[in-house]
Amino acid sequence: MKNREFIFLLLFTSLFNGCTEQYTSRIYQENYPVANKSHQESAIGSTDNASKVIISVSEPNGVLTIRQALALTLMENPELKAFSFEIRAAEARALQAGLWPNPEVGVDIENVGGTNELSGFNGAETTIQLGQLIELSDKRTKRRRVALLEGSLARWDYEAKRLDVLRQVAQAYIALIAAQRGVELASDLVRLSEQTYTAVTERMEAGKDSPVEKTKAQVVLANAGIELKKATQRLGAARKELAAMWGDKQPKFSKASGDIERVDPVPQEDALVALLPQNPVIARWETELEQRRAAVDLEKARAVPDPIVLGGYRRLSEAGDDAFVLGLAIPLPITDRNQGAIQASKFNLAKVHKQRQAAEAATYAAFAGAYETLSAAYAEVMDIRNIVLPGAQSAFEATRQGYQEGKFDFLIVLDSQRTLFEARQRYLDAQASYHMAKAAVESLITQEIDEHLVRRDVSTLPGAREMKARSR
Repeated sequence: MKNREFIFLLLFTSLFNGCTEQYTSRIYQENYPVANKSHQESAIGSTDNASKVIISVSEPNGVLTIRQALALTLMENPELKAFSFEIRAAEARALQAGLWPNPEVGVDIENVGGTNELSGFNGAETTIQLGQLIELSDKRTKRRRVALLEGSLARWDYEAKRLDVLRQVAQAYIALIAAQRGVELASDLVRLSEQTYTAVTERMEAGKDSPVEKTKAQVVLANAGIELKKATQRLGAARKELAAMWGDKQPKFSKASGDIERVDPVPQEDALVALLPQNPVIARWETELEQRRAAVDLEKARAVPDPIVLGGYRRLSEAGDDAFVLGLAIPLPITDRNQGAIQASKFNLAKVHKQRQAAEAATYAAFAGAYETLSAAYAEVMDIRNIVLPGAQSAFEATRQGYQEGKFDFLIVLDSQRTLFEARQRYLDAQASYHMAKAAVESLITQEIDEHLVRRDVSTLPGAREMKARSR
């Protein structure tokens, strides 16, 4: 008779496990394959060519381009790698949420160890039964939906982090280009100070200037050398800061290429504001709301009690008979009707609406600040380029020529030289500020600012005014 017991147990267990394994395999293959590349595509584009290009990227020993810096960051940045694991963890949680509850097996032996005819196992009744929790109100599907939406939120958060990291590497690259240009300016100042010192020395030896003028020129030359050393140190720090974006402690590249001189007109503000809703920081909230609504549905479903169906085999030792047993257990929702969890899920849903408004307001405020900085920097670059620099250069050349002819005092030459290089440094700072702000704006609107955006007719753009109104 023991064979019957084991055959029954084996058939029941195999039937149930076979169903769950097929279901699990199908869900995993359709939604969570091991080679799932959704997060990879979101980082490097959906084309195979783009994937091949970036996978083959390595830090050059020579000149580094902005595209190489961005590609290296996308592939090697530690923060982005951590987010990719979070996405896979969310996929695994969704897989777990879609599984059926495990069956329970129980063995019950009655009428043993008694007296007379029930002594020992003579009158024993052995029951082997399996129990299965039956989830009602489609709890499994609703639970899985909540978990899948959590996975979608993880992808949105990855996209937001990816844009932020790309903004950081773009700004670090701009800082490096500016630092390289700063070394060039400081070197120019050293060369010019050396020329001035030589000219003053010749005039002093000819008896046209006093030794005091030579001392002044020597001090100016020494200060220029100090500024060159400081600029070189800033360049080294900028190189390391950029290399850290892809996890390198020591940069391998020799220099970065880029044209910081290029400054394009700034598009109208409304043309850019209309693009803000596509930012993952804002776009994610639709999924967040959907996930919270799904959580409310799930908690309401959990208020419905789930029965446990029992089935088994019983062996009556005394009579030598066999029988099957059936059972049903249903929890009684008297005190616990999941009312607290339902109420909490509703409050969480209401909270998301406010969080969405706060995120939109914060994003628009960040955009407004970056846009104002961009516009101001553009205006400053244009003024310095068209007015300040030509005037400072002309004044310096005139005073320098006049000094050599004995028309001007040496202090006037030093003052015009200082004015010229302060203007050049200010011009460089304005250019860097422009490109930094542009990188920030492009990160917020999730696309490059090009000629199309500059010429865009804002009257045809939907959502700009609504976005402004919601953010206030």
